[in-house]
Amino acid sequence: MKQNKYDDQTFFAAYEQMPRSIDGLKAAGEWHVLQAMLPDLQDQRVLDLGCGFGWHCRYALEQQASEVVGVDISDNMLKRARELTDDPRVTYVNSSIEDLNFENGRFDVVISSLAFHYIEAFDDVCSNVYACLAPGGTFVFSVEHPIFTARDEQDWHYDEQGKPLHWPVDRYQSEGMRDTSFLTDNVIKYHRTLSTYMNSLIRAGFRITAVKEPEPSPDMMHIPGMKDELRRPMFLLIAATK
Repeated sequence: MKQNKYDDQTFFAAYEQMPRSIDGLKAAGEWHVLQAMLPDLQDQRVLDLGCGFGWHCRYALEQQASEVVGVDISDNMLKRARELTDDPRVTYVNSSIEDLNFENGRFDVVISSLAFHYIEAFDDVCSNVYACLAPGGTFVFSVEHPIFTARDEQDWHYDEQGKPLHWPVDRYQSEGMRDTSFLTDNVIKYHRTLSTYMNSLIRAGFRITAVKEPEPSPDMMHIPGMKDELRRPMFLLIAATK
């Protein structure tokens, strides 16, 4: 199932008001960790899967990547990405991640930020990424943490005053589709365990080099509710090499 909520105008209108949609990478609480996991991008051919507004594509250009390809299923996302990007080294491709078929060894680095929990067939993604990477190439991605995605509700348990008491975890071992609410109702995500993420990479042939469960950047702690993000991991970041 390939859901494209970002071309739903109600969803997109809410999404484009999010801090990370307005201020980019500096407003993403996990960026300081993901950035440190990336290799040197100078003279590298970079693929960004689920590129959204193109923030990571433009970062790769700033780091002197030789070529960048950004892929997204959403016309709305790519329209904004093209408006924000003015560099012949970047190409934006309108496609689902599952339907991509780049030639073997096409890229040196593959990046993906918060896209794979929308995709059912993660094993196929790993195999395709492995094939399109050059030998020694790097694959770095972030997803919503399995502790976050386990339940459909994906929310705190609150007391009568609305204070978050704890983060419930249930059905953790029951992988598959979750019908969630994120900006709007009926947002389809796919839950998989931490071990499934890692073993899918291993089966595809990757060598895992780093696994991170980042806390928000310290300079974001003044934002209301951000301290609660220290109570459970929201993101899972993995780096691997071919």
